[in-house]
Amino acid sequence: MEQNQPTQVYAAIKRQPHHRTLADLAPPSEPAPLPLTATASERMHHRVSRPEGRALYRLRKETIEPVFGIIKEAMGFRRFSLRGLPKVSLEWNLVCLTYNLRRLFILQNA
Repeated sequence: MEQNQPTQVYAAIKRQPHHRTLADLAPPSEPAPLPLTATASERMHHRVSRPEGRALYRLRKETIEPVFGIIKEAMGFRRFSLRGLPKVSLEWNLVCLTYNLRRLFILQNA
């Protein structure tokens, strides 16, 4: 019987620049091991700076980030029109439904 492994979180601790420099082209070195007294943010930074952490974090470009970009830029949804959590949830569900229907239409007609 398999044991359930705890979910390992990979989150950005600080902003990363969009434009690469010449130093960024060199392969990154392995980060130094963490001391036992490392804070939570230091542990997260270490986890994301390791090669396997960078590879996993890089997957965000392929999965969720483009969806928000399309909703904001192509569909023009920048702010909610309604107030209150129930109404905002309803409006967000409508935006997501619109995105999914549009995506289905494009995929069927491709």
